[in-house]
Amino acid sequence: MKSPAQDIPRRKTTPVKVGGLMIGGGFPISVETMWKEPLRPADDELPARIAWLGELGCDLLRFSVPKLSDAELLGGLAALVSMPLVADIHFDYRIALRCLDTPIAKLRINPGNIGAEWKVEEVLRKAADKNVPLRIGVNAGSLPKIVRGESNRAEAMVKAAEMEITILERMNFRQAVFSLKSSDVRETVNANLSFSSLYDYPLHLGVTEAGPLIPGVVKNTLAIAELLSQGVGDTLRISLSESPEQEILTGKAILSTTGIRPRGVELISCPTCGRSQFDVKTFLDQVKDYIHTLDKNVRIAVMGCPVNGPGEARHADLGVTGSGSSVLFFKKGKIIHRDKFENAVAVFKEEVDKL
Repeated sequence: MKSPAQDIPRRKTTPVKVGGLMIGGGFPISVETMWKEPLRPADDELPARIAWLGELGCDLLRFSVPKLSDAELLGGLAALVSMPLVADIHFDYRIALRCLDTPIAKLRINPGNIGAEWKVEEVLRKAADKNVPLRIGVNAGSLPKIVRGESNRAEAMVKAAEMEITILERMNFRQAVFSLKSSDVRETVNANLSFSSLYDYPLHLGVTEAGPLIPGVVKNTLAIAELLSQGVGDTLRISLSESPEQEILTGKAILSTTGIRPRGVELISCPTCGRSQFDVKTFLDQVKDYIHTLDKNVRIAVMGCPVNGPGEARHADLGVTGSGSSVLFFKKGKIIHRDKFENAVAVFKEEVDKL
């Protein structure tokens, strides 16, 4: 069965080049996340950690840059990694200008706190000179003073974005991505739908300050899935009070489940019950990193018992469950192999590699 979003034409937007990544213009919707820690000098492990996020499916990584010294650190890091890095700037436009002297891929500024219009113009001039795109990030919680008191915050966000568009168009600057985010799902949806009906700038989707894992996933899924179902959205970030890994995996899952961008493994697993003979949770904990980095569009089932396991997961390309002292492996509902519990992970990986 196709998902509601699968057959909806995507809204036409102007493509923006971010490093080696294209956003908008019909290019695949990208998944972003944000680094959760301050930048530190001589952090030799950071490039490897960024590479790991890339293996999980991250296309773009954003860093907060609150100090001029952080701009130097981010620039040095950007020269060491292949993933496009984004500098996130608040309050001080001079930090944005310094970041533009480094090999960052994109600059994010917030019109609600970057300051006077001439400061935005200074950033735009240098961004144009360096051929670096911008993301104009409008947040309901930090709107410009002129619209801050309006009762309809979705409309206020659109007006804030339009104030920046006036400057962009006056300076003939088109390499910009916009985001309009609120911690409220309906405000986020309404603001993005309104903006997308008026402008062809690419849109970055997300619900800001969405909360911890469960409520955050629910809020983001409701907002992003609704927007995707109407053809709106070119890139996304799942904002969670959680690790970057959880944000990436949730973003991938939304794109895959809506049928927008099938990528990686579709995992089916039972919730377990009193008749379970196979420890589903422990097994998934042992193989989850392996599964998340697979570049295969396959369906894998991990079931707790043989009573319904193979039957309920008969469409799986590969499944695993347990019976007595044995682990059963099945394809399309048919058992293909039995082995000992202690061999389950190794055999599972061997069978996946064969797919």
